[in-house]
Amino acid sequence: MNSFFDKVKDLVHKHDDKVDQGLEKGGEAADKKTGGKYTEQIDKGVDTAKQRTGEGDTRP
Repeated sequence: MNSFFDKVKDLVHKHDDKVDQGLEKGGEAADKKTGGKYTEQIDKGVDTAKQRTGEGDTRP
């Protein structure tokens, strides 16, 4: 099972920009579903997730 997770981590590191885009889209969808009620919390979660993937956020 470790080799599976190692492969996933490697893919995430290689495609950090795509992962960041996916996280942004997911955050936007969650924000829309909640009617903007939790925008701040969602943004914080997305930013934290982006920092933990690859080399960190690839966008300012």
